[in-house]
Amino acid sequence: MLGEKKIYLLLSDTGTMFTRLIKSYTRKPYNHASIAFDADLKEVYSFGRKTARNPFIGGFVREDMDSALFTQADCAIYSLTVTNEDLHKMHRFIQLIGENKELYRYNLLGLFGVLVKKPIKRKNAFFCSQFVASVLKESSAINFDKDLSLVQPTDLLRSADFELVYEGRLKDYQYKERNERVQIASPMVQI
Repeated sequence: MLGEKKIYLLLSDTGTMFTRLIKSYTRKPYNHASIAFDADLKEVYSFGRKTARNPFIGGFVREDMDSALFTQADCAIYSLTVTNEDLHKMHRFIQLIGENKELYRYNLLGLFGVLVKKPIKRKNAFFCSQFVASVLKESSAINFDKDLSLVQPTDLLRSADFELVYEGRLKDYQYKERNERVQIASPMVQI
């Protein structure tokens, strides 16, 4: 429709020790959340580790789906149609954080709040699903029935009418998407 765009919710399991620890508590297949503004997953944002080797150094990140962290990741990708105005608000929210990213940190303490079901709010600090929920809240059509500091990745799906686009290995989605673009862009050769 005119005046509407799609955004994408990426839920993933990177298989790291930190992810396995979280998974042992949640018992959910995906425990990391990111938001993307394109089907190719070139513009993907979250709060997570800033270096591949250390999960405790985290903050605002623009995620690289070709990085070692995501090469073996399992994922579920969902789309949601939003208005251009809502999309602009979400982009602006992320842009402001990106411009001041040195002021933001990973809300590791907030994860303990999720465990005990008590919000632990910290200034300029998010964990992944708290960040994505905050971005989504910029849309006038999306509401949450709990404090954003308690939102887990699977809670994001209940906030709006997300549609499943893909589920499986992230690298297979990326290969499939690239392959389809090549086929569309290539002229048909008649024999």
